[in-house]
Amino acid sequence: MFFGPHYLQLFGDALRGVYDLVFHYRLTAADLQLLERHFPYYSNLNPRHQGEFRRKLEMVLTRKKFISRGGLKQVSTEMKVLIGATIVQVTFGFWKVFLSHFKKILIYPDTYYSTISKSYHRGEVNPRFGIIVLSWPCFVEGMADHRDGVNLGIHEIAHALKLENRIQYNRESNFFHPSVWSDFMTHSLREKELIRSGRDDFFRERGAVDADEFFAVVIENFFERPVEFKAKKEELYQIMVQLLRQDPITLGSGRT
Repeated sequence: MFFGPHYLQLFGDALRGVYDLVFHYRLTAADLQLLERHFPYYSNLNPRHQGEFRRKLEMVLTRKKFISRGGLKQVSTEMKVLIGATIVQVTFGFWKVFLSHFKKILIYPDTYYSTISKSYHRGEVNPRFGIIVLSWPCFVEGMADHRDGVNLGIHEIAHALKLENRIQYNRESNFFHPSVWSDFMTHSLREKELIRSGRDDFFRERGAVDADEFFAVVIENFFERPVEFKAKKEELYQIMVQLLRQDPITLGSGRT
């Protein structure tokens, strides 16, 4: 008997549902304390949104495989929770988006050497193998200052988000609104030229490398410097609010 793609998809969803039920990650009191102390995006949410955040984080931690590399002895719970929380932060406006194409997250104890680029990396995203790679010290460094617009975790997750939207065989694809994305691309051309010419230094120079890097740098600033972002570039900020379906300024006022 031949089962078409629709039936295979339903069967796969059913199996995943059983897997999630049996092996579902449950956040502990220690995990929640970690989020309250070290993840201001979560700690500033109102109680209802915190509950939504926790539920999505548990699903992310259930579905992702965290793997130590480069001599890292083991992946700690802290690593899993904080990296998983970053995924939830960036995708919080899309309840059904879990970056499912990227099933593996590789964690290194330091910067690592790439035989492909012949240089040392802090992090990267590999769509071919469905992996996100992070240097743990660099990830922590990015979280140390929540207002400088530089955050390795957000940066790499942003790359994964942009790729996930384009992967056509993935059920999570095409979640960016086409007209909003078009508006973003129009603004990106102008902003990259401002960076290259030195006429505007709000976004760091990395954003002028190409469209992918600009997108990641914009998302870093969207979450780490939303008030300044909105004040200096309100039109672009509002485009990002529509594109990601969330406003960090509004969400961040939940506990104030």
